[in-house]
Amino acid sequence: MRVLIIKMSSMGDIIHTLPAVTDAASAVPNVQFDWVVEEAFTEIPKWHNQVQGIIPIALRRWRKNIWQIQNGEIKRFYTQLRAKEYDFVLDAQGSIKSAITAGLSRGYRLGMNRDSVRESIAYLAYQKTFSVSWQQHAINRLRLLFSQALNYSLPVTPPNYGIDKKNFNQTKIELPKNYLLFIPNTSCSTKRWSHQAWSSLLLKITQQGFSVYIPWGNENERINANRLTNNNPLAQVLPYLSLSEMAAVLVNAKAVVTVDTGLSHLSAAFGVPTIVLYGPTNPLLIGTIGASQLHIRMVANENSKHETDSIILKEITENLQYFLTL
Repeated sequence: MRVLIIKMSSMGDIIHTLPAVTDAASAVPNVQFDWVVEEAFTEIPKWHNQVQGIIPIALRRWRKNIWQIQNGEIKRFYTQLRAKEYDFVLDAQGSIKSAITAGLSRGYRLGMNRDSVRESIAYLAYQKTFSVSWQQHAINRLRLLFSQALNYSLPVTPPNYGIDKKNFNQTKIELPKNYLLFIPNTSCSTKRWSHQAWSSLLLKITQQGFSVYIPWGNENERINANRLTNNNPLAQVLPYLSLSEMAAVLVNAKAVVTVDTGLSHLSAAFGVPTIVLYGPTNPLLIGTIGASQLHIRMVANENSKHETDSIILKEITENLQYFLTL
């Protein structure tokens, strides 16, 4: 059986899909998967040994530069999308853009029903639909969708992300045996923790002799990371890394403290002890799932912000002490 998965973005959503691929590969003999994914995240499906082919799509870039798209780029994508005929095309995203992509492919189209898709009219693109309740974690929704679409019993086992670490591009950075990773950067202002609070946490941890590394993805994030390290010899800003190189750093971290971002889900997938700070996001629906995960909700109340930061700082510090003994 040959199946085309359509799950284009974001990083967290793509990582959430990996356990469903593992389930299906175990339940369906000789199943083969290809995957349509945003060009920035093509490395992630490649980490799973059951994914054979990757079809990159560049919708984010195309939308920003609609008049500057290289001649023939969209045509090449269309040609690659239709190069094979699939037994099933499974839209695991449920958006209008993913539904259109499914409609352009060659295969029997499967997806969520009207009440389950992200954007209501997307279901019209599918030849068979399935009910997937929103009142459960995103990983469980996807595992349920795959089990219904490919006709096998939903496993009761914990999620298995199926990531093969041998597929990473190893970074040339020399890292100590024990180090922590702090991920303070996010593009969403409601998900941020204050600079002062991060600085206090960084000082507390490095005073105990632990090395802390901070990654970044754009110039503003690099500047913010440098402000946090502030000439602290045990706090360092990482060089710019590819996603696969970042994974190689992340997987060997002793512990991670992070805001709600794609890398938090990657940390969970590796089973790295992780403390995740959540703003408006409900972690019960899209929070990290994995070994040694702690979710902390940040109260959006400016009148008590300093007090809230102090409580969160204390909780993180106490739990890090435990994580660092694992």
